[in-house]
Amino acid sequence: MAQALALVKRDLGSDAVVLHTRSYKRGGVLGIGARTIVEVTAGKGSEVARSRRRAAGTTRATALPKRRPAIAQADPKQHAAAGDLIRRTYAAAKAEIEQSRQQELQEAATATLEPPVMVTSPAMPDPYQLAKEMSEVKHLVSCMMHQQQCKGEPTSLPKGLSQQYATLLQQEVACELADEIVSKVRRELSDEQLADETACRDAVRKHLAGYLPTEAGVEVVDVAKTEDGRPRTIALVGPTGVGKTTTIAKLAATFKIKQKKNVALITLDTYRIAAVDQLKTYAGIIGVPLHVVLKPEEVESTLAKCSRYDVVLIDTAGRSQRDDERLTQLSQFLAEARPHETHLVLSSTCSQQVLMETVDRFSCVKTDRIIFTKLDEAVTFGVLLNVLGKADKRLSYVTTGQEVPHQIERGCPNRLADLVLGSVSGGRSDR
Repeated sequence: MAQALALVKRDLGSDAVVLHTRSYKRGGVLGIGARTIVEVTAGKGSEVARSRRRAAGTTRATALPKRRPAIAQADPKQHAAAGDLIRRTYAAAKAEIEQSRQQELQEAATATLEPPVMVTSPAMPDPYQLAKEMSEVKHLVSCMMHQQQCKGEPTSLPKGLSQQYATLLQQEVACELADEIVSKVRRELSDEQLADETACRDAVRKHLAGYLPTEAGVEVVDVAKTEDGRPRTIALVGPTGVGKTTTIAKLAATFKIKQKKNVALITLDTYRIAAVDQLKTYAGIIGVPLHVVLKPEEVESTLAKCSRYDVVLIDTAGRSQRDDERLTQLSQFLAEARPHETHLVLSSTCSQQVLMETVDRFSCVKTDRIIFTKLDEAVTFGVLLNVLGKADKRLSYVTTGQEVPHQIERGCPNRLADLVLGSVSGGRSDR
């Protein structure tokens, strides 16, 4: 207001008289940051005073004689002067408001303006070029894995061989074993063959199968024939939860249905009533007798009852590899049974560390074969090769699911080699 009065005095002189004032807000966002505008209407004091005296005199002259309500009559010149001032003030204020509004709009537009975005459709990659680049990356990764995981001397593997080497490492084949296989293949193949992925894969498969000690096919071996004349006695041992009971039912069905052998079942698993009931159900379906043994002293007499059979399968209770007392008790049962074959049942879903600990703990039972179960649930298959090599035992069977009597097969080196190389799945084989 003080600034407005100073402007009035500057334009109209010291005797200026303020006729009208008005203030309002302008600008800002939702009332925030708005400026206060003061609008003043004024005139010269002398002219305003004469106009008022004239208006007052006229009123008295006309009002007293006629005694009517006074009607003020303003001086036309003064009225015109005041009107021109108001119009000029209004025009100036309007122009200032419009200019400020335009400036605010321009500033807002400048603040929100972003550089234009060019949208273009990405070019479709060349599939052949993409496959080539991926192959080169795989080759580079395999060489890096060779140097970092195996900590060997830096070496450059041929492209075809490096892909197979990378597969072995991805399948968790032991590093020293993978190195040995690759070295043999590299020595026996020509440079042209080493550049051929198929030739390298076939060579790796052949050497890989050679590291898988397995039993001869059940179709060739007469499982009923033994040197001591007793029925072929086969015991299955292993930790809890690996599928021993289901596996022994599959073996019973295989010998009974496929080999036409007379089969008898003996169970030592009296700790789990459900396991005994399950095996009884299987025995009833397959049509074979089941005997339950509670004490080691009962083993000999029970085997005597089975002397006329071709094959006797013994199911044992699952034992923790850390329970030495139960393992000792299991050894006593087997010492009385004197089985011709003792198969350690392992789950292929376990880590190599757990599998090797199990093999070591069950060494007191004197197992001579290994059965791998749940191949359909396994993530990698290289551990099978590692465990068989370190345990120095032959692979007798693998199971690929829960179905009885199906989804069990003899250990086949080529089949397992294909599993390691990713050529087939861990499900049921068509063999």
